[in-house]
Amino acid sequence: MHILQNLVFVGAAAQVFGIYLYIKDIFYGQTKPNLATWTLWFVAPMVATAAALSKGVRWSVLPLFLAGLGPFVVIVASIFNKKSYWRLRKVDYICAALSVAALLLWVATKDANLAIIFALLSDGLAGLPTVIKSYHYPETETTLTYQLGIFSAVLSFFAIKQWVFAAYSLPIYLILMNGSLTASAFFGKRKITKHII
Repeated sequence: MHILQNLVFVGAAAQVFGIYLYIKDIFYGQTKPNLATWTLWFVAPMVATAAALSKGVRWSVLPLFLAGLGPFVVIVASIFNKKSYWRLRKVDYICAALSVAALLLWVATKDANLAIIFALLSDGLAGLPTVIKSYHYPETETTLTYQLGIFSAVLSFFAIKQWVFAAYSLPIYLILMNGSLTASAFFGKRKITKHII
């Protein structure tokens, strides 16, 4: 393994640390995850990981696998802390239904590249309620977790051996989703600050 490819492990460690920070804030009652989002964030990355592995992608898929494992731990932590509850709204259920539909399309196709597209679409639809929540209630999110997710995804590019869709689509998507969550919370905080001043 080339030395630059080892950077994927640094990125994975950063991602694990980000999830740790998120869970810590759940237990302190500061972070209130949207469980519809986090449940689907667990499922979709695992589907995309399986599809990428079936196409021969190896270490560059580690950040995506952790993107699915982290939400599982967040779900478990949220169950144990009732102060972390976030009330689901109609948009959450609509996005969840569309997300599940995208996953079902993957099952129907049996094609790895289409599976990745549908898994990423599913993940994005699942994340939309949290992007919206991050803007309106930025104090309910731990944005450092998402910033570390960007860092991790960028480092995964160093592990790519073959520049094929299955290898590069996943890190690009994670950069875009984590960037959207970070930006949403940032602009939400600015909006709140403007109303206070």
